[in-house]
Amino acid sequence: MKSVEKQTAAREVALKALGVYRRNTAWSDLTLSGLITSSGMSELDAALTTALVNGVLQNMALCDYYAANFSSIELKKLEPRVLDVLRMSIYQLVFLTKTPHSAAVNEGVALAKKYSNSRAAGYVNAVLRKVAKAAEDGELPEINGDPLQKLSVTYSHPQWLVGQLIEVLGLDGTEALLKLNNSGATPITAQVNTLVTNVDETLYSLKSEGVDAEKHEWLDNCIFLRGAGNITRLDAFKKGFFYVQDVASRLAIIAADPKKSDFLIDGCAAPGGKTFACAIAMQNSGRIAAFDLHTARLRHLENGAKRLGINIIGVAKKDSSTPSEEFAGTADVVIADVPCSGFGVIHKKPDIRYKSEQETAGLPAVQKRILSSLSSYVSPGGTLMYNTCTVLKRENESVIEWFLSENGQFKPESFTLPGIGEVNSGMLTLWPHIHGTDGFFMCKLRNG
Repeated sequence: MKSVEKQTAAREVALKALGVYRRNTAWSDLTLSGLITSSGMSELDAALTTALVNGVLQNMALCDYYAANFSSIELKKLEPRVLDVLRMSIYQLVFLTKTPHSAAVNEGVALAKKYSNSRAAGYVNAVLRKVAKAAEDGELPEINGDPLQKLSVTYSHPQWLVGQLIEVLGLDGTEALLKLNNSGATPITAQVNTLVTNVDETLYSLKSEGVDAEKHEWLDNCIFLRGAGNITRLDAFKKGFFYVQDVASRLAIIAADPKKSDFLIDGCAAPGGKTFACAIAMQNSGRIAAFDLHTARLRHLENGAKRLGINIIGVAKKDSSTPSEEFAGTADVVIADVPCSGFGVIHKKPDIRYKSEQETAGLPAVQKRILSSLSSYVSPGGTLMYNTCTVLKRENESVIEWFLSENGQFKPESFTLPGIGEVNSGMLTLWPHIHGTDGFFMCKLRNG
């Protein structure tokens, strides 16, 4: 009985989390972790809650498609929370093979009754039983429509985004990316702080605390962590042995190639991974100015630097879209990791896919202002590195093309990366399904 009650609690917390997402049309891992913590549930039940929330976000359009096929009521006419119950229950019926269908149906009915009424519970019962029978018989309805529509529904990505991906990757490449985006939890990627330790010592410390950790196959001083839980509790974290950073971001810093004794400006620095990578590459020598708009994020960066034993970073609350005479022409290296749509990290943050085309349409203008402003800080002969964690041309190549047309003194510069090779054009898009990294764009520019 206790096990059933715990699973009920897990589903109830997941339902609350989905309600938060729906009302705010935004999501944060902190929201989910906060709800889990306040519930006092076990790690096992927390894992179920997380799986339900992420699973629904990854498969919302597909769950809606199945619901609509078996519903006597148009989904848009349903009470929003009842629709949340349907989505969560259908996700379990279709994807969670270890969950008995009877449990998924019964729990869905109970939640509908508790958070709506008996009539809603009866409706949910009827729909879920039909979906359960179709799933058991292997007769779930086929996805209709043209290839774009089929991909959009099957992998629950908006059609406009799928269309833009098809233009670059083709149908097969797009499907491979969308499938990876929905593949589930990804390991934590961390970089070893070579100022204080090495890979072997870090792995030994992590494994002694029960963490499944291994070296990255081709990037030095990079490790994967699985089953780590809250990493801040780990001795290796407390001792500053590592910091969290994806392979793509690390490669961008390798391309930028900051040197010992350089003066480097990180124009959009928080949460700090790029700044830390630069400081370690510079052997904690020289000077780094880290700018961000938010005081709390800068404080977090300062605490991270202290934990890692880095003392060359100075932080400043600053809007990098507005140039400052104080820094004009002073920096050997400037990092412009600009705000972006984030469509390169959908595999880690499933809600990002639901940003509308209109919502992200204004980003290139912001990116151009920041890049133009930060370029004024680059000394003659210095390096300007433009980065985003998106894969859309309008935020990447198109921004660079505009910038070069306006700033003839800057030229793309080739660079060489481990695992990738030489990038002669000075521009590179990394793809999760091809390179095993975040989706990421980088461009190296030389001033003069």
